[in-house]
Amino acid sequence: MLDSDLAEIYGVTTKRLNEQVRRNSDRFPEDFTFQVTEIEQKFLRSQFATFDSNLRLRKYLPYVFTEHGALMLGNILKSAVAVNTSIQVVRAFANLRKLLASHSDLSKKLDLLEKKYDHQFKVVFDAIRQLTIQPEVSKKRIGIKQDD
Repeated sequence: MLDSDLAEIYGVTTKRLNEQVRRNSDRFPEDFTFQVTEIEQKFLRSQFATFDSNLRLRKYLPYVFTEHGALMLGNILKSAVAVNTSIQVVRAFANLRKLLASHSDLSKKLDLLEKKYDHQFKVVFDAIRQLTIQPEVSKKRIGIKQDD
């Protein structure tokens, strides 16, 4: 997400958000945040008709934050909105972990049932397994590929 979008979510100005990121740079490695290039910014402008007009007037290129970077922002920003948002994000991840753990438990139970019953229900067990398989998500790099 762009710094301006996260600033709005956390209830601070973009300037304040970036100031805190610079002051806490050790908390934001490259896989948490990066600054877009001029070419990428021009590409963004050309791709989105509703692209924030304030972005064009900015003195500096915008920063982009990954999921981890957005979470880290909640830890360094002191606004009430940032604190509440950070709490909600932590709760969401805790719920996600519970869901994944129950998914793992379900898989183990299926294995036990399959061993207990003979091959009569093999088709049923195979169908259930297909439903519990997580689809592979390909990770695409954000930005413009430049030929050297």
